[in-house]
Amino acid sequence: MTPHRTAALNSLRGLALGDAFGETWFFQPADRVEELLRERHLRPGPWPWTDDTAMALSLYRMLTEHGEVRQDELAAAFASAYDADPYRNYGPSMHGVLRAVHEGERWQEVTRRQFGGQGSWGNGTAMRVAPLGAWFSGDLDLVVAQARDSAEVTHAHPEAVAGAVAVAVAAALAATGTSTADLIESVLARTPDGEVAGGLRQVARLPFDREPAWVAGQVGCGLRISAPDTVPYAIWCAARHLDDLPEALWATASAGGDIDTTCAIVGGIVAARTGLDSVPAPWLTACEPLPAWVPQSP
Repeated sequence: MTPHRTAALNSLRGLALGDAFGETWFFQPADRVEELLRERHLRPGPWPWTDDTAMALSLYRMLTEHGEVRQDELAAAFASAYDADPYRNYGPSMHGVLRAVHEGERWQEVTRRQFGGQGSWGNGTAMRVAPLGAWFSGDLDLVVAQARDSAEVTHAHPEAVAGAVAVAVAAALAATGTSTADLIESVLARTPDGEVAGGLRQVARLPFDREPAWVAGQVGCGLRISAPDTVPYAIWCAARHLDDLPEALWATASAGGDIDTTCAIVGGIVAARTGLDSVPAPWLTACEPLPAWVPQSP
């Protein structure tokens, strides 16, 4: 397996692990979650993954089969996967989008009419894209272009596109050895200007000895389910623990918010660099397996 395919597969597996790990904290009282996180007490398996992984699988499969994003085919793949298994905690607007596409409407029209014609700026583009960044990690211009193409088929808002670009670039840089100190600024240099970029500028100034919950208080941690209030925090957490996937997930989850998505983003970025060798075996056993067509290891 070539290096970029290895990094992309590791990223996909890390994304799925982060998604499933993060999902374990939902549907519990907030004070209980804080206590369990503080004690590092994990819920017994199985840990199911959610729409983050379901959509990442469609994107990864397109790369393995075609080597590039083909927008019409990707939109159809997302819609088909949704139709086959709609109970993966998809975001509220995605139910309507994916149903409409599956019924034959053009994705361009469906996505552009969301939210009064401005399109969705949700974090769904960012949650699924890390393996793409790892796949194209040898060419950052291509990472940006392909991330944009992957985002547009479900989200027409520029901030959702920017969120996808930022996460894909972060995964590409992680896979190619960029240092913790340089990661956020390097991502910012490739991220379109706007609110996502503004959040990245904020976190780029924050030292890594700050607690994640404090950082989340400054830029958000996904409570609004938007790219601007999700991506900067997740990239800061990934940079903080760029060589330690389990610690990255614990830190990310500690602030609460949209935990499955922030952990999916962080897992996808960090695993593109580290693989999953450092992950405790019980975590891997608890995590819902990926489909049989996905290689078990690089």
